Amino acid sequence: MNEQVEVAEKDHFVLYMVLATVALVGAILAVKLNENDKFEPIKQQLNQENQQMNIRIIKEY
Repeated sequence: MNEQVEVAEKDHFVLYMVLATVALVGAILAVKLNENDKFEPIKQQLNQENQQMNIRIIKEY
């Protein structure tokens, strides 16, 4: 008698989706951090200009 043993193959769809999601989130975070570094000098310049323009004039009576 031949006995055939059927081996159930595991479905790795969920694992692949989780890995793809983690990779996508990692890529988005890397781009966002790169943008923050790229625009940091501009932000510093704007802050410096705001500090220079923030002059209070006290009028003497």
